[in-house]
Amino acid sequence: MSTKKLPSRITVEGLDRAPHRAFLRALGLKDVDLQKPFVGVASTDSRVTPCNALLGGFAREACAAVREAGGVPFDFACASVADSMSMNHAGMRYSLVSREIIADGVEAVARGHAYDALVTFAGCDKTLPGMMMAMVRLNLPAVFVYGGAALPGTWRGRDVTVLDTYEAVGAVMAGDMKESELSELEHVCLPTLGSCPGQFTANTMAMVSETLGLALPGSATLPAVDSHRKELARKAGEVVMQVLKNGGPLPRDLVTKKSLENAAAAVAATGGSTNAALHLPAIAHEAGIRFTLDDFARVAKRTPLIADMKPGGRFLAKDLHAVGGVYTVLKELLERGALHGDCLALSGISLEKALQGHAGPDGSVVRKEPIMKTGGLVVLKGNLAPDGALIKVAGLKSLVFEGPARVFDSEEACARVVREKNFKPGEVLVIRYEGPKGGPGMREMLGVTALIYGQGMGEKVALLTDGRFSGATRGMMVGYVSPEAAAGGPLALLRNGDRIGIDAAAGTLNVLVAESEFSKRKPKAPLRQVSGVLEKYAALVGPANLGAVTHSGAPSRRKSP
Repeated sequence: MSTKKLPSRITVEGLDRAPHRAFLRALGLKDVDLQKPFVGVASTDSRVTPCNALLGGFAREACAAVREAGGVPFDFACASVADSMSMNHAGMRYSLVSREIIADGVEAVARGHAYDALVTFAGCDKTLPGMMMAMVRLNLPAVFVYGGAALPGTWRGRDVTVLDTYEAVGAVMAGDMKESELSELEHVCLPTLGSCPGQFTANTMAMVSETLGLALPGSATLPAVDSHRKELARKAGEVVMQVLKNGGPLPRDLVTKKSLENAAAAVAATGGSTNAALHLPAIAHEAGIRFTLDDFARVAKRTPLIADMKPGGRFLAKDLHAVGGVYTVLKELLERGALHGDCLALSGISLEKALQGHAGPDGSVVRKEPIMKTGGLVVLKGNLAPDGALIKVAGLKSLVFEGPARVFDSEEACARVVREKNFKPGEVLVIRYEGPKGGPGMREMLGVTALIYGQGMGEKVALLTDGRFSGATRGMMVGYVSPEAAAGGPLALLRNGDRIGIDAAAGTLNVLVAESEFSKRKPKAPLRQVSGVLEKYAALVGPANLGAVTHSGAPSRRKSP
């Protein structure tokens, strides 16, 4: 394998690189190794959450495969903040920020040490898009590997996940469940390592990785504790060496406007996480492609909901894997003309060719007859969200809601009222100043939404926020309102009692107040003292509808196919 043009040569060739070679020999490299390609193997390996705890072992398998294929692996880990542990308190402000930290960290190591290729591993909500952003930004030969979902627990004869426990807290507060029953759920809902097993953000973004071609087919839905996970990790090491040898396809060959539309279609077809509409624009941004909330909305509107996945449906990631995985969804979308088949797969062949011979829908997990004619996610626009807001409609009984606003300037203020059940059916609970800048950090509201749902109020009230939601959120919940209140968005002008109209069928979100009255109001933003990483983030972060990114992105390139 020729190494003449490899970036790593700058660190090992020449008289003045003797110290560099000495450092590498201290790591155990031999003279022959210095002639080989250097491959970075990045992960968010840690023991801070179940989603990341297996990644170190998987990374070591990939390292072994890289060695066997003629490369030299260098494994390193990135810091991550999981929504699971930061939920419901100020720590959640660091979750979305960690996406940028991961992408920046991988870039710093890969460029600083001049690696020739990358294998990346991630396991939870922000780690997946963070790694994919880094891959596209660097545009080195690269393969992404998801760590996989946990298996569900069993409680009283049915599958349960951590979402059941979140919602059970609300049920206990409402007097509909005993604390002893909540304790039972808490002890059984997460029996293995891995990510949350529904079509929440981690599994949604894993599906995105396969659809974009950044990951190996079948990798998104294989459970974390499945014995084939090690084999998959080794395959990633083999494939990255093959991509390096062939000179492609590189990440920016795979991430195009068409493949991003394919990814948006896959999310909509499975009722996936609303967070995908935040992460897809961010991944696109790294490739110099403008892909906005409007683009996501356009694709979602034309895409049928065909997979009956939790939280809006019945099935989990393991069930989708049992019927063929992501490619089962993509095959049906292709048959319906809802997919661009000429996009590249990681193998270098077209997606259409990769899908040939793959079985179609099983009729239960993935339907031949759509559950809904349009996707499970809808973008709303109107005088409260000129640049868009997002709602997951999969599983909703009604797409229309109108009621008086109950306005809160922080998540904590709203959570107190919800915990005390001091709100009424028909109200629209508004949480503002929780956007990317206003939070700062755009906190996720699963703690509040799950309490509302657990109290049996999931569709009896609506919630509206410039913050974001977990992929596990369900109910009449509208998030990602753009522009955010802290950036001068209309949400900042709302007052208690203003009537708000939400129409997910028409795609509208409006405050029913005369424009002459509304325009006279003056916003009063809360004063929040932040420092360190949050201070830097608030100064740099852009709007949610463009991905909440913190840098100018890749230079614009040729028009994507």
